[in-house]
Amino acid sequence: MTVTATSVDQPDQLQPSASGTRGARLLRLVPALASALCGVLLYVSFPPRPLWWLALPAFAGFGRVLRGRSWKAALGLGYLFGLGFLLPLLVWTGVEVGPGPWLALVAVEAIFVALVGVGIAAVSRLPVWPVWAAAVWIAGEAVRARVPFNGFPWGKIAFGQADGVFLPLAAVGGTPVLGFAVVLCGFGLYEVVRLVVEGRRTRAVQRSAAAAALLSVAVPVVGAVAARPLVNDRAEDGTRTVAVIQGNVPRSGLEFSAQRRAVLDYHVRETLRLAADVKAGKVARPDFVLWPENSSDIDPFANPDAAAVIDEAAKAIGVPVSVGAVVERDGKLLNEQILWDPAKGPTQTYDKRQIQPFGEYLPLRGLVGAINKNWTGMVRQDFSRGSKPGVFDLDGAEVGLVTCYEAAFDWAVRSEVTDGAEMISVPSNNATFDRSEMTYQQLAMSRIRAVEHSRTVTVPVTSGVSAIIMPDGRITQKTGMFVPAYLVQKVPLRTSETPATELGVLPETALVLIAAGGLGWAIGSGLRARRTGDG
Repeated sequence: MTVTATSVDQPDQLQPSASGTRGARLLRLVPALASALCGVLLYVSFPPRPLWWLALPAFAGFGRVLRGRSWKAALGLGYLFGLGFLLPLLVWTGVEVGPGPWLALVAVEAIFVALVGVGIAAVSRLPVWPVWAAAVWIAGEAVRARVPFNGFPWGKIAFGQADGVFLPLAAVGGTPVLGFAVVLCGFGLYEVVRLVVEGRRTRAVQRSAAAAALLSVAVPVVGAVAARPLVNDRAEDGTRTVAVIQGNVPRSGLEFSAQRRAVLDYHVRETLRLAADVKAGKVARPDFVLWPENSSDIDPFANPDAAAVIDEAAKAIGVPVSVGAVVERDGKLLNEQILWDPAKGPTQTYDKRQIQPFGEYLPLRGLVGAINKNWTGMVRQDFSRGSKPGVFDLDGAEVGLVTCYEAAFDWAVRSEVTDGAEMISVPSNNATFDRSEMTYQQLAMSRIRAVEHSRTVTVPVTSGVSAIIMPDGRITQKTGMFVPAYLVQKVPLRTSETPATELGVLPETALVLIAAGGLGWAIGSGLRARRTGDG
């Protein structure tokens, strides 16, 4: 009977239970869930929250999930990390046009993150892997900033670090070096923890591996401290008193042409209020006034009534005014900044060079129109690109213009400084995106740029948040959102160039080459191991 019982029971004992199967399946989902949650954690580290340090555990967890994975697993895990990060970060892109474009943008951008995940998994088997892995991440950012449609660098790790201890590194090598330091520190933290756990279990850890892990954390922190003297807000070519105008926009009740005229009138009205307060002695007279992008969507060169009210505002304040206008010239539609002198009228112009795909021009117009005719209706005519940097001579002060979306692009900001800008203005129009996080994300970019090039940065925005930023990244004044306001402040002019300005694209190129070297080493090692196994 015992033998019979054993022969009958044995097969049942070998069959896995239903609960065990479910448990195994759930266990396989843990890496996927962890990767997505690490992406969400990275998003939470970005403005408007000052939780910059959350980027470190986000990358530590991402490194844990990817280390030693196959390329197929890493591709999926990387994509989930990208979705967790970019879906909430870019939700503002759907405020005006609905969820379709937002989801499409995230779906495409997350592919870059997925490919980066494959690269990180590949180099995770190498000695000193956090260095190679952090370089791979920056290489992914470099590609994403250039393709498709001239790139979309939103979400660079550096842009989440305006309040962080690593910020001075922006002056050393720009956003690539700042981002590399953050990612390296995150991966290094994971490696330190991993080695500590392994050491307790096996009581044997290679000293070289432990030293490399510790250096991955220590070097970025020490480097940031050492770079602190590069962050300086001392005036080198005197000071100027600058005024930033935020006229606000109408929220409802007007058809399109009336709304455009209302926006212009609002900025004129706020400038006249400033002029009255100057005359009454309530505020210092500015040396020049800065209006936002699209403060006049009516072309003042083609519409005398628009030119007349702008001229009225300039004469009332008695100093040059930089006006953001939509201009049609020689059959081209231009997003233009116009320097309007109170005596001479318009004297200088700057045409936006980095225009926004699907916002200021429509790539693949035929295909997009077949999918969504409403979108082609919103972008009826494509804007043309400018070709030259815009540095206005404002009463002896050289002011570089970087219009809105351009602030996300390293080259667009640097070109103004190398062309002689002693301060930078970032005229913007965020009214389309309502009260979303977009305006705070863009404001943080301007803070990074201030430190990167050691320049005062002003941010005049139609509906907020407008701000004045010192060369050390501090916001000294800012407005609320959807309120008329002006800001007046004496700011330093600076002429010296930081290492980041002088080096330009070289730090990014070096990190891309490091990433390529690490990937080549990893692929070569894998091929040699396969040949050895086959032999």
